[in-house]
Amino acid sequence: MTSARIDTPPRLWIFSPRADLLLFTLPALCALGVVALCPRARSEESPPWVWVVGVLLVDVAHVWSTAFVTYFNPSELRRHPLRYALVPAAGWAAGVLLYAAGGAALFWRCLAYLAVFHFVRQQYGWMALYRARERDPSRLGAWVDGAAIYAATAYPLVYWHSHLPRRFDWFLPGDFVAGLPRSFEPLARALYLACLAAYLLRALARVRAGRRPAWGKHLLLATTAATWYVGIVATNADYAFTLSNVLVHGIPYAALVFAFGRHVAPQHTGLGARLLGGGAASAALRFLACVWGFAFLEELLWDQSVWHERFSLFGGGPELDALQLWLVPLLALPQLSHYILDGMLWRRGQNPELSRWLSSSD
Repeated sequence: MTSARIDTPPRLWIFSPRADLLLFTLPALCALGVVALCPRARSEESPPWVWVVGVLLVDVAHVWSTAFVTYFNPSELRRHPLRYALVPAAGWAAGVLLYAAGGAALFWRCLAYLAVFHFVRQQYGWMALYRARERDPSRLGAWVDGAAIYAATAYPLVYWHSHLPRRFDWFLPGDFVAGLPRSFEPLARALYLACLAAYLLRALARVRAGRRPAWGKHLLLATTAATWYVGIVATNADYAFTLSNVLVHGIPYAALVFAFGRHVAPQHTGLGARLLGGGAASAALRFLACVWGFAFLEELLWDQSVWHERFSLFGGGPELDALQLWLVPLLALPQLSHYILDGMLWRRGQNPELSRWLSSSD
């Protein structure tokens, strides 16, 4: 088994060249294309279609996709029963305590920084998956790849914090801490450029040494750097930020869950296996119907009980101000659980099925 794996050429794509380009590169190009071709995207608030497509059908929906490989997977539940019971319970309790201690401002600030950490770590996770496929054992390579992907996300965040207020927010106005001196930004930019240059030089050196170019990994870094820079640094509009932020984050993640869920479905029973089994097209329709249905229900509850912003889509709802302490942390549980579980689920040491999938040639 080991020798067969060694003799097999490394895979340079997570799924396949066509699928990776479709799932990673195309969403980024679509977002950047809209920003480049539509002047309003660089100066105005997001129109309704951006919220429906980007937030409802991609961002919120991809949060619910995690359930297919956790709560809908009986074997995963048996492997970590306490994890899947304590994460939502502890998350709700912590949310209530935060809300009680500092009100909505503290709650959303903490959730915003957890979300930022999650978004940054997901890009690093994609880089790690590409390295696993590539089977690159170099410690130097791991450092260069990691530094480059972290720089591509961290520098725009430093710029954002040193140029507050901006005309867009992560969740709500004021959810980021103001006061970072602008003098930090040039240093961060220099480190950013140095990390990207080191990545480029190593990639060129590997090609000169006869290695096949890892185009999937290179495109991941390029699209990450481009979307984070354009959405945060080069523009100052919620329109541009929303498009560049959610499409490249949610679409590949949902596809990963779908692919991994279908890989393990024949080995399991349970709701996830039933929904993701069978033909790929019918499984994809069932998957999308489920995550879009859950996303719509979640946003319906948010709007009717907290926001009251989209009457044309969700209708009116009661004023529940007295219950916000309990309701807001409860309604935030899907995304909070997603942030926490995502950091555990995709670690190869904790997920033997993931290790087998990454080592397979499927």
